[in-house]
Amino acid sequence: MAVYTQVSAEAAERLLALYDVGRLVSLKGIAEGVENSNYLLETDRARFILTLYESRVDPADLPYFHNLLAHLHNAGCPVPRFIDDRQGNWLQDLLGKKACLIEFLPGISVSEPTPIQAAAVGKSMAQMHKAVAGFSEAKPNPLGQESWKPLFERCDRAAAESLLPGLADDIARECDWLEANWPSELPKHAVHTDLFPDNVLFRGDAVGGLIDFYFACTDFRAFDLAVTHAAWSFSNDGKSYLADIGRALLQGYGEVIQLSDAEKQAFALLARGASSRFLLTRLYDWINTPAGALVTRKDPLAFHRRLEFYRSADVVALFGVEQ
Repeated sequence: MAVYTQVSAEAAERLLALYDVGRLVSLKGIAEGVENSNYLLETDRARFILTLYESRVDPADLPYFHNLLAHLHNAGCPVPRFIDDRQGNWLQDLLGKKACLIEFLPGISVSEPTPIQAAAVGKSMAQMHKAVAGFSEAKPNPLGQESWKPLFERCDRAAAESLLPGLADDIARECDWLEANWPSELPKHAVHTDLFPDNVLFRGDAVGGLIDFYFACTDFRAFDLAVTHAAWSFSNDGKSYLADIGRALLQGYGEVIQLSDAEKQAFALLARGASSRFLLTRLYDWINTPAGALVTRKDPLAFHRRLEFYRSADVVALFGVEQ
């Protein structure tokens, strides 16, 4: 989440006039994240998230996100719903952008998860993966393995080198290695691919909400789990691997879905891919975030350090059991 487009109170009131959700009380921009413009919008009846879709989100993909969340909600997963206006429309035009009003889910995001919370996240992800079994829509991953080398080629190599000498050559070699070794036959279905701690809401130690599905797509379920493992199992700077968190997350997932032997053997590779994906998108955003945007830039090197960890990790180290 972030704010690139400024929404005035008057513009928000005009939007709310289309809905039967009450009158505007407050509107506050949300700086976390990098993708869309987001506001916490409160009326005299309830709270909502107002999202304006920026350039990286193709409006043609929005029905997929809407339908996926509706499917997951109907299956009992703790995901937010899109709010319909009085005419039954969930998608609006606001300030030249597509926009939605989305259900606000209560809860807090944790910055230092416990093993109990990590296990709950793994279990919730597996339940989500089971719930999409009947979801027939498909959407290619726009930030999948095939996109990483072209994305790197759009990054300024000198800017990468200014962050860490030798970084540009290391990324180039990693992109080549991943291209040569990426699997093709693992189980695949709708996945989140961005389940970072700030996209999980807790109520105590229980997961109360899974949010921000705008990177959702069709990809390997084990890749989705690898993204989450990389996001949760390290200190924020990526310097320390938190083995108890990583193992608890994988064990929680395993309570619901048992990964195949092929998925387990490929897991470190998939986690290298997950680390490279976020290293590259963070590097691109670090270089290209527009001046004046209310957005928190994130350190690309935190995922380069994760990448270095996964290069030497084995199945036993990750899963904590002999295979």
